[in-house]
Amino acid sequence: MAIDPTAGAGATPKAADTGRTRMADSYESFMSLLTAQIKNQDPLSPMDSTQFTQQLVQMTGVEQQLLTNDLLEKLVSNTGSGIQTSVSLLGRDVRALNSTAKLTAGKAEWGYKLDRDALDVSVEIVDESGKTVQVIKPTENKAGDHTITWDGKDRTGQQLPNGGTYTLRVTAKDAVGAAVSVTNFVQGLVTGVEQVDGQTLITVNGVRVSWDKVTSIAEAPKTPAPTPEPEQTA
Repeated sequence: MAIDPTAGAGATPKAADTGRTRMADSYESFMSLLTAQIKNQDPLSPMDSTQFTQQLVQMTGVEQQLLTNDLLEKLVSNTGSGIQTSVSLLGRDVRALNSTAKLTAGKAEWGYKLDRDALDVSVEIVDESGKTVQVIKPTENKAGDHTITWDGKDRTGQQLPNGGTYTLRVTAKDAVGAAVSVTNFVQGLVTGVEQVDGQTLITVNGVRVSWDKVTSIAEAPKTPAPTPEPEQTA
């Protein structure tokens, strides 16, 4: 029974799958033959196990090659999915397309952009269960970027607990009642990078966002150095 030791070496994903299938078939056949030979061997002339041992060693080598290919394929996938680029965003100020924010220290903040001037804008803040907990009616509705800062209170005035994730839902209409296009975004420092199910995510303002949603990157604002206190003279 011949085993191709190169079935998984340097193979493409499709070829690697083929090699893995061939190895599984060969292994099953090998074990069937080995079992049959052990059962029917002549007690006075035991079989030579050297050949079967070599086959087992060879199969193990092929299996290790296939596992190595899987690891290399995953590393290539990670590189292509933006993990290297995302790491360079750590500590940077970014803007990313996103509609969610986390309530932290009694407040949450979103940004949205109006495609053109609007006459009527309604901002809904929705909790994780889909319930609208607050509605805000902005008075500044010119085309361009806008910021909404929510104090964490619902429509009854009750302060909601920190840590919850909320979604911004904005609807806008112009003077004749036609819908105005709105784009939601989040802006802040990138504090984390991770991969979840093959997708590269960055953390902005406590919320995870796909790295490919980033639309702008800037240096983090520098904190001014404290002014030294004047020396006291006796």
